[in-house]
Amino acid sequence: MSPNRTPQLEAYYAKRAREYESQVYAKAERQDELAWARDRVPRLFAGRRVLEVACGTGYWTREIARRAAHVTACDINEPVLEVAREKRLPPRRVRFAKADAFAPGPVCDRCDAAFAGFWWSHLRRAEASRWLGVLREALAPGALVGILDNRYVEGSSTPLSRRDAAGDTWQVRTLLSGETHEVLKNFPTPAELAEAARPHAREAWLEETAYYWLLVLRLK
Repeated sequence: MSPNRTPQLEAYYAKRAREYESQVYAKAERQDELAWARDRVPRLFAGRRVLEVACGTGYWTREIARRAAHVTACDINEPVLEVAREKRLPPRRVRFAKADAFAPGPVCDRCDAAFAGFWWSHLRRAEASRWLGVLREALAPGALVGILDNRYVEGSSTPLSRRDAAGDTWQVRTLLSGETHEVLKNFPTPAELAEAARPHAREAWLEETAYYWLLVLRLK
C-alpha cells in the first residue's frame, strides 16, 4: 500500500460516488470560477495525450476530452470509476483504468501531459513532492502537468476539524445518508507548492481565483 493511501478516504469517496458531482459543483458562489476552470483546463491540454490521476467520477475527464488527443483517466476506487464509465465519452479518445496515483505504472502510452483535479489537497504534506516525482517518472520528458484544487474560504469551505502533528488538516464530511467521515484535506500555500515542485519542474506558474488554484508545471 502506498504510504499516502488512507482507507478512510477511499471508503468515503466510494460511498459518495453517486452524490459527488451534485454536491461538490453545486455551490452558487463558485459557478463563475468553475466556468473559468472548465474553459482553462481543456485549453491547457489541447492536442495532448493526458494521464488523469485520481479522476473520480470523470467530471474533468469529460472536459479535458473535448480538446485532448487522448485521455487515460485513473482512480484506485472502483465505485467512482463505475460512475465515470457511465458518461458518454468517445471510447477511442478516453480510457478509464484502475491505478494507484503513487504507482500508475505503464497505464498511459506516450503521455506528454497529466492532470489532477482536487487530488493534491488529499495528499499528506510530506508526500506531495514525492508524488510529483512518481508522476515525472510516468510521463515523457518535458511533460506538461496541470493541478487544480481548492483554496480555503471561510463560510464556503467545510470547516477544518483538526490539525495533526505532521501539520496535515482534516475535515468532517457528511453524506446525504447522515453518515460522517473524517477526511484528509490540506490547503497548501503558494510557497509550499513552489517548494514541492522545484525538484521536478523546469518551470512552474500558479493561477489563483477566490476559490481555486491551478498549478501548471513543465517537468524536467
